[in-house]
Order: sequence, then C-alpha cells, then structure tokens
Amino acid sequence: MKPTIITTLLVMTASTFPAPRADAASFGDDTAFLKSHTELIVLSDKKGLAKVAVAPAWQGRVMTSTAGGDAGPSFGWINRELIASGKLLPHMNAFGGEDRFWMGPEGGQFSIFFAPGTRFEFADWQVPAVFDTLPFKVAGQSRNQATFALGFGLTNYSGTRFEVAVKRTVRLLDTAAAWNKLGVRPVRGVSLVAYETDNQITNAGTDAWKKETGLLSIWILGMFNPSPSATIVVPIKPGPESDLGVKVTSDYFGSVPPERLVVKEDVVFLSADGKFRSKIGINPKRSKSILGSYDAENRVLTLVQFRQPAGVTEYVNSAWKLQDNPFGGDAANSYNDGPPTPGAKPMGPFFELESSSPAAALAPGKSLSHLHRTLHLSGPEPALDAVAQAALGVSVSAIKTAFMNH
Repeated sequence: MKPTIITTLLVMTASTFPAPRADAASFGDDTAFLKSHTELIVLSDKKGLAKVAVAPAWQGRVMTSTAGGDAGPSFGWINRELIASGKLLPHMNAFGGEDRFWMGPEGGQFSIFFAPGTRFEFADWQVPAVFDTLPFKVAGQSRNQATFALGFGLTNYSGTRFEVAVKRTVRLLDTAAAWNKLGVRPVRGVSLVAYETDNQITNAGTDAWKKETGLLSIWILGMFNPSPSATIVVPIKPGPESDLGVKVTSDYFGSVPPERLVVKEDVVFLSADGKFRSKIGINPKRSKSILGSYDAENRVLTLVQFRQPAGVTEYVNSAWKLQDNPFGGDAANSYNDGPPTPGAKPMGPFFELESSSPAAALAPGKSLSHLHRTLHLSGPEPALDAVAQAALGVSVSAIKTAFMNH
C-alpha cells in the first residue's frame, strides 16, 4: 500500500501520550501484578517506550501493551479478580489479554466447543483447555519477539479427531514499520505501539482435513477496556446484498438496539461500553481486513489489521445450531460484553476485536497461517482524526456522533 500523505502535523507541548485515567492501571502496574501470578515476557523497543507483555502459560497471549513505557497507559483488559483468585472456572477462564489464540468453529455440527451429543446451550459449552488453561512452550525469544509452540488433539461435535501443531510468534514492530503498515506518513504528536502475531496451524495427523467431516480455523481475539465514550468501528465494502451478502450479522445474542448499532453503506458502529452483551460479524465478501475502536475520553485509537486471502470465501460458521452452511462464517467479529441476563454479572466487562483465518482444508503435514496486527495510537484528536480517516475511512467526529440520531 502506498503511504497516504497527511498534512496534519501537531506537536504536543507535554507528554506524547495521555496520562492513564485515575481508575486505570499503568503498564508498570499491570505487569507487576501479572508477574506476581505467572511468567511474563516483556517485549520492548530500543527506547523502552513501546512495550508488549506476553504470558506463555496462557498460550503465548498478549496480555497488554503500552506506547509510554512503564508509566504509560495499559491498553489490554486484564481480569485481575480471576487471576488473583488462583481458581479455574467451568466453561472458560477469561484471564483477559489483547491477542489470544483460539480456534473455530465454536458452534454447529463441526464445533470444537461442544462435545458429541451435547446441546448447543451454555451449560454444555466448553472452551478446549489447550486454548484456555494449558501453557504453550517458549520456542525462542529476543528483545522484540517471542515464539511459542505446542502439539495437541481436538475432537469435533461430529466425532472427527484432529492432530494439530501450533506455532505462534509475537512480534513488536518498530515505529517506522508500524506507520508503514498503516499506509500513512507519521503524524507528529501521536504515540503508538504496534505488534503482530503470526499464527500457524499444521495438520500433524495422518488423515486429510476435509469439509465433509469438518475443518478448523485460526481465531484471534483481543480484549480491551470498555468505556461509555468508546465505539467500535468496522469498515465494510459497499454493494448489494445479492452480491456481497448482509452488511453485518448482529443476532448472535438477539437483536441489538439502534442506539447501540448503526449500519451504514460502508461502515458499522457498535457501542463498546461493556454494558450490553452484543456481537457482530462481517462476512469475507464485506470485510476490508481492518476494524478498530475509538475511546474519545482517553483519546485512544485502536486498529486491528489482519491477513485475508483474496477471493477466499469459506470460513467456519460458529453459530450455536446445526447449520445449513457450515462454511458461511465471518472473517471479522466484534463483541461488547454485558450482563448475559438482567441483573447478572458480566464476564468482564470488556469489548473484543476479532479476526479469523479461512477454513483450513489441510493434507497431512500442510500448514495454514493467519496474521493479526494490533496498533494503539494516542494523542490530540485532530492528529488521530487524520489517521482514522486514512485507515478506517471515517472521521473521529463521525465516530463520536454515530449514535446521536438513534
């Protein structure tokens, strides 16, 4: 992508990143807490400003990151209550983290979250231990990169057994590379941290993975701190539904009120306040391989870019039911947490930005990779506006006022 020239140049008179909110932890606070409970690998740039904290025991998960060193804001959501308890919960352990390795499909006849013969209900839903509580092995590390690996087996709802080998690399990008990945010239006054995970699965068994008996996918999910001022932004390709399918799938947990979900011709907005359980999905024909969020109170623009092979449309379907089209799933998803039932306690709260690989029809010994990149930018709003328009195709003002007329 050829860099876009941005003429907005601003110099901040104080720090190049906002101070953490009074109720928010700094990166140093979060990493000190995490180190008291688990091994932590902290990747860093040469100046010690851009940092990424990675937990091997939780599948090489990126727990949090910062652009401002130990005193800077911590961008990942961390479930301190659960981690500090030392207890493991049924169904899923939501430890938190900005980039965690999962696999799909979640529901349907080829699900790996429901055992054969169970019902597609929460009581029978179970996150496989290999991407919930089991550690990945550290295969190598340096100042700005760490690699993890593991081999394991999975059985889907239809009884098909998969032998899988995973290799996962977490890589902190330098500032120049980060701006280049965005396709924009550096904007003065904006601080950023950017990292990517390169996730590879290999068919380690003796049988080919076939559509008839189910396929797997790589699924990367990031948990972030909700805020009444935070909005999820997903650009989509415009065009008729007859060619591209629905603009957004939003009925995962029932309908989403219009004051929380706004669907336009080329962009979708979803509230990220952590107060209403809702999820959206973008099919591969609509997806532009980028999604993001903007927290107006804290002036943080978060962008997620991911690799989406051109022309590939078969993605696993994670709907909790027997499916007519098990390979008509999403390339990108976003989730806003909230009480599952009125008066109940939310899982977090948090919000998520997610991406998936295509369905992996792999012969023995063959592999599929999926790249997922996260960038956090903070600074004065006019500077962030320039980046938002270049990367997401919408202004900061449009994001902030998305729900005003609904």
